[in-house]
Amino acid sequence: MCGGFTCSKNALIALNVLYIIVAFILIGVAVYGRAASLVTNLPIVGGILACGIILILISALGLLGAVKHHQVMLFFYMVILFLLFLIQFSVACACLGVNIAQQEQLAEQGWSRVGNNTRMEVQEVFTCCGFDDTIDKSIPHPSCENIYMRCCPNPNDKDCVCRPCMKKLQDTINYAFKLCGWIGLFFSLTEIAGLVLTRRYRNLTDPDEKLATAIFPRHNFTY
Repeated sequence: MCGGFTCSKNALIALNVLYIIVAFILIGVAVYGRAASLVTNLPIVGGILACGIILILISALGLLGAVKHHQVMLFFYMVILFLLFLIQFSVACACLGVNIAQQEQLAEQGWSRVGNNTRMEVQEVFTCCGFDDTIDKSIPHPSCENIYMRCCPNPNDKDCVCRPCMKKLQDTINYAFKLCGWIGLFFSLTEIAGLVLTRRYRNLTDPDEKLATAIFPRHNFTY
């Protein structure tokens, strides 16, 4: 029967294997997001990375508890999985709720805090010069001499200019936010299914234990 002990056990094991795959996807997305937000060093993206790592550890606990039908392990698995759901759902909603203006503000603050080595790295990666025309001119940025040679390989083209880095970063940062948000939101909802399945499985009785009890009944001896 699908709702029986064996089916619930196998479903819970399969779900935790899926969680491990999901965790690696979240880690990969977070790594991409951190690479895309080279300047901003966004804590939200770090939250997605932390959720992926924690999900791997929780999945290992869930697998062990499912195989052994260990009541204590399954209980702590449910508690931790629920807390992870709250964190992951909140982080995903935060990623989806950040608009373009807020992304630009975070990027500008990040550009102001980082050193010239990081700014130079950003300029070389995205082939841009400076951050934005509207940023405080007192904030220095590295020389763009090498960047100009890549932006404008034709020295006779007097109208050629290097675009500011914000123009190049905007699409990448926005895509990273939306990708982290939607993936985190979708997989956080699957954790609700894990909670329901674990609760059901935890309350079921192992048929092997029932059979062993029937064959070898336990006697209470009174002295």
